Amino acid sequence: MIADALVMGAGTAGLTAGIRLAQGGLRVTVVGTGEGCLPLASGTVDVLGYAPDPVQSPLAALPAFLAANPDHPYRLAGSGGLEQSVAWFLETAEPLGYRGELSRNRWVPTVLGGLRPTALVPASMAAADLSAGGEVVIAGIRGFRDFHPALLAANLNCPTAASAPGIQARAVELDWPGSAGDLPAFRLGRRLEDAEIRRRLITQLRPRLGGAAAVGMPAVLGRERAAEVHADLERRLGVPVFEIPGLPPSLPGLRLFDCLRRALRVAGGRLILGSTAVGATLGHGAVDSVTITQASRRVEVSAGFFVLATGGFPTGGIVREPDGELREPVFGLPVRGPAAEEQPFGDEYLAEHPLDRAGLATDAEGRPLGAGGAPHAANLYAAGAVLAGGVPWREKSGEGVSLTTGWHAAEAILSSRREDAA
Repeated sequence: MIADALVMGAGTAGLTAGIRLAQGGLRVTVVGTGEGCLPLASGTVDVLGYAPDPVQSPLAALPAFLAANPDHPYRLAGSGGLEQSVAWFLETAEPLGYRGELSRNRWVPTVLGGLRPTALVPASMAAADLSAGGEVVIAGIRGFRDFHPALLAANLNCPTAASAPGIQARAVELDWPGSAGDLPAFRLGRRLEDAEIRRRLITQLRPRLGGAAAVGMPAVLGRERAAEVHADLERRLGVPVFEIPGLPPSLPGLRLFDCLRRALRVAGGRLILGSTAVGATLGHGAVDSVTITQASRRVEVSAGFFVLATGGFPTGGIVREPDGELREPVFGLPVRGPAAEEQPFGDEYLAEHPLDRAGLATDAEGRPLGAGGAPHAANLYAAGAVLAGGVPWREKSGEGVSLTTGWHAAEAILSSRREDAA
């Protein structure tokens, strides 16, 4: 198999790099074991939520954050690259109606009733910003075990649980008009695409709205026809409706995956799922080919450029050997992180652990460094959670890092191509 560029990893970082490269005229193949972390994600784009205190403006906070964290992945693109990558994303994900800005975070409810910061939200969560307070109804479906409206509303009303004063949340439970077999999240999403099902839920909910300014519901408002479902609910209820993401699998995350997959296809790229990169061949300071598994066989893919976006330790992009040594399994790249004799985890579960910042060090172009401190290969780039220096779960920066570094890797490759052609 031959391509101009091979991207390893089909999460946000890999798809971003693949789409941008295909838009730049390259023949691109993206391979991934699955859909990356998107089925686990909320569907929002968290750029920078804590540094370590709550961040009101990610863009304004970034310079000081990078000064305190000079090895963070955001250093690759800086503020300018962050702005450009977000503008590109808003255009690419336009079918999902993403909105937001880097000048301020929105504070949206979690499934437990806390508020979390995020920069960009899809249209189905546009009304979820509760930072200004107000009256809101939390509407659940009786029997759906992943969403507990009474708990959520009670915690939103608790002044110690919410970062915004004046929230008045009220819980409502609706009887499901279908069968009990419809209640898993995926099936609920499909069933809510039925207009009659929606009509029967709306009939129950409308008389119980009172003076609520908005309605929060579990994030199961359809998959392929989510925009239609959301618009119909808002029109017939007469108030804004927003989704509250819960336990995985995440329909908002899968909608984003579907959107990015379509954008890759429209740009001329190719996506192969169920494939894992397992080894590479190098020659003369560059990667010649990568071996991937495809069904029950191994296939060698030759390309001019390679992007490694296989994720961090949780997804196998970084592995820890029985002797404690950290390594990157495809290219054998050295990993910056705790030494083999050091403990990778601390004693407190919610504290930062030594392993959290483990990953690959790169040069300014995003090329992973080898043991000698120089780029391992001239045509190999890295993006996303495989990079060292970030703690996305504490910073609330995961999707922002993946988006920005995937975009940066693609721009570096396109720039190299332009220089070679000049």
